[in-house]
Amino acid sequence: MASELRVNTLKDASGNNSIATSFVAGGSSKSWMLLNGTGTIALGDSLNITTVTDQGTGHYKPNLTSAFGSTNYSVCSGNNERGVGESNYDTASRMEVICRDSSFNAADSNRVSATADGDLA
Repeated sequence: MASELRVNTLKDASGNNSIATSFVAGGSSKSWMLLNGTGTIALGDSLNITTVTDQGTGHYKPNLTSAFGSTNYSVCSGNNERGVGESNYDTASRMEVICRDSSFNAADSNRVSATADGDLA
């Protein structure tokens, strides 16, 4: 049998630093990753990401453990190649991240980060 905990506010152990549970549920990132995208790609750390598919040079598709409710979610990414990160939803259960170097060419990066925000299904 599943249990349920109903609270309005969370506080730290000393009773300080309170935050409304609605902020935690609605305002927290629902998925993030730190990826080594060079050679054999590897997740360094992540939340709500099962695997990442290597789609070619600088192009990655992280697969979500828990899908978003729709494709109306926001993705933001970056890399350490002094370039730009393109990011987008692919499906409700997969993001798309493309890394580019300072000349805007697709480039693998040893430090790729991405985060997604929205309502989970």
